[in-house]
Parts: sequence; structure tokens; C-alpha cells
Amino acid sequence: MKMTSIKSSAFICFIFLAVGSFTLQAQILNDNNGKVYRTIKYGLQEWSASNISSTTFRNGDVIPEAKTKEEWVKAGTSEKPAWCYYKNDLQNGSKFGKLYNWYAINDPRGLAPEGWRVSINNDWMILIKNLLGVDYASPKLKSTSGWKSKNGVDKIGFSALPAGMRDENGGFSYLGTISQWWSNTEPV
Repeated sequence: MKMTSIKSSAFICFIFLAVGSFTLQAQILNDNNGKVYRTIKYGLQEWSASNISSTTFRNGDVIPEAKTKEEWVKAGTSEKPAWCYYKNDLQNGSKFGKLYNWYAINDPRGLAPEGWRVSINNDWMILIKNLLGVDYASPKLKSTSGWKSKNGVDKIGFSALPAGMRDENGGFSYLGTISQWWSNTEPV
């Protein structure tokens, strides 16, 4: 899907690490704030199976929360990292995690825990190929509940939630209908 000003748009972030196992197996991942996340292995990849919800970079520096539309827009136009909850509601954060802007995802201080990284486009392409293409991958990655339209089958434990997005103008949309994730590959 083509998005305008992708650098300022926010998507839910999943963290990725390539590993040498072909088995489907859950692991545990601790983030920079001591939060625990479940992971899944599929093919040679290991993915976070929970939306990341960190308030600091790997080095401990705080990622600013954009609590208002104006703060979100200002962070994007000044190329500064920021995060928020969908509609700035903590209950949405508890369910879906945080929405991060491009500058939080791509910051050299690192959002991903030590030994992990934000996925690149090729990582997503490998996952989609291993799931037999976009049309087949989508229902296999979607959670079995929470979608306004057709729920998924969650074949590999990825548990994709319909977390919506926040655009570069600070608007929230698509809760319950879409799920999108960041790639650390520079948009063109």
C-alpha cells in the first residue's frame, strides 16, 4: 500500500532476528524497559509476536511521548523520535502497544533490545514468501479475534492485531481494520 510522507507515519513495530532453526518455537524477549514479549520462529527467522511497547532506546535515553496532535506533527517535521498510544488512550496501549514515528524506529540509539533489530524490507519479503505470498500470508499472520472484518487463523503464532495507525498530520485511523509494521529500510 502506498502511503504519503511515510517517514512521519506510525506503524506498530515488530523486532526481528535471523536464526538457524526451521522449527516453530516460542521464546521470550526482554526489552529495554524490562517488559517481556513472546517470540516465534518460522523458517530461519525469529520474530517478536507481541507489539513492542518501549519508552526508551537501547542506551536508556527516553523516547518522547507525543500526547497531542501538535506534539506528533512537531516531532515529525523536526525529524525527532516520538511514540503515542492509539488516540492517546492507555487502554489502547495495553492491547496494541505503542505507535512509533519513523525517527524513533530509525534512531541510531536503537529501539530494539540488544541482539535484535527492526526488520528490513527483505525480512518481510522472506516471511511472506515462506507463507506462500501476500494473499496466503495475511490470514496466517492475523489474530483469531478482534478484526472488524474477517479474523485470521494465526497459523504461526504471529498474532497480528488490527492496531490502526497515526498519520503525519496526527490523525488516527483504521483501528480494527488494518495492521501495519515498520521496516528499517529507508522509504523512497
